[in-house]
Amino acid sequence: MKTLEQIGAELQGYDPQALSAEAVGEFLARLVQPLDQHETIDLTDALDRVLANDIVSPLSVPPHDNSAMDGYAFDGAQLRAERPLELEVVGTALAGKAWQGTVGAGQCVKIMTGAIMPPGCDTVVPQEFTQPAAEGRVAVPPGLLRAGDNRRRKGEDLTEGLPALRRGERLTPAACGLVASLGIARVAVARRPRVAYFSTGDEILSLGQAPREGAVYDSNRYTVRGLLARLGCELIDLGVVRDEPVQLEAAFRRAAAEADAIITSGGVSVGEADYTKAMMRQLGDVAFWRIAMRPGRPMAVGRITQGERSAVLFGLPGNPVAVMVTFLAFVRPALLRMMGTRAEPPVLLKARSAEPMRKKPGRTEYQRGIVSTLADGSLQVRTTGNQGSGVLSSMVQANGLIVLHHAQGNIDAGDEVDVMMFDGVI
Repeated sequence: MKTLEQIGAELQGYDPQALSAEAVGEFLARLVQPLDQHETIDLTDALDRVLANDIVSPLSVPPHDNSAMDGYAFDGAQLRAERPLELEVVGTALAGKAWQGTVGAGQCVKIMTGAIMPPGCDTVVPQEFTQPAAEGRVAVPPGLLRAGDNRRRKGEDLTEGLPALRRGERLTPAACGLVASLGIARVAVARRPRVAYFSTGDEILSLGQAPREGAVYDSNRYTVRGLLARLGCELIDLGVVRDEPVQLEAAFRRAAAEADAIITSGGVSVGEADYTKAMMRQLGDVAFWRIAMRPGRPMAVGRITQGERSAVLFGLPGNPVAVMVTFLAFVRPALLRMMGTRAEPPVLLKARSAEPMRKKPGRTEYQRGIVSTLADGSLQVRTTGNQGSGVLSSMVQANGLIVLHHAQGNIDAGDEVDVMMFDGVI
């Protein structure tokens, strides 16, 4: 296991007091490793879990050539561009069983969607496209079809013996349906990360406590809880921990003993009481960063050790918006890596700014934005207004973060910007 100093030495220009957002991602990709434990569970419980092994298809899907339409199946080689094709209907093929007859030249079979294609047939004309003909016959108009149309080929979805899903993929609703289509009832998935979280500070009130002058109710813990639950982690809520050495030590030791990761909010900024930072240093290998970003500049990262166990630490700022932004930008990708997902950068949408935005090169800014679709189908984004890191209501109003990259300067109205959308994440 590499120390933080060793990881920092691998990164060109690593400076914990002036760290770019990109460098944070690179550092965490080296610090956080996938859990090496897995379990086998019922498919009905597998939504959003991460596959621990490839799923190799035990059969081909579909298992036979079949019809994609209700219509008539025939040999497409008989089609002629200059005249209709008249065919005798010699039977009906239903879904769920093979038709037992034979189809000769000039003949066809009435067929239902999903029914196995009879031998000698490779084309289906939809019923609504046929023309009237003599009793017991149908006519196919010229120029309507090509040989092979409206036929699903055996194995065109999945091929027997080949991977249907790869290790590290999350089991979305569509993926669960795909597994079920293979007749597989149980799947091996990576163990869920256990994440302990707590808020620090003498000014923080828990719900149910009476208000007092200078104190605020703890919102961060509920925000973090929701973000972790959406991600599929096991939660260990340690509440609000006062900025006192004994209480902090107990909380960190319990978290390190029970969890794979620890998330704290507050206590990492310059000028705050030193007990939280001192306890982090005492119990682990921790770096205190000043990140070139807005909001969320201060952050602590490292490992807290308890006996033979250690947990990855993410010490987030105390301001509510900064907590959410640093979680989305850094913690969420790190936890996905811990879960064993294949590393993929977040998908950023392109939208045109509805307003000018001031921005200094040399830091990454995450502004709360509202994306909308204009009459011409293009995407436009505007800010929510006040971008203060304590304005939690702005995160409720927003549907994404406008990502203004490290080297970008001022944005003019109409300029294209990147947006990290919230859908399904927060």
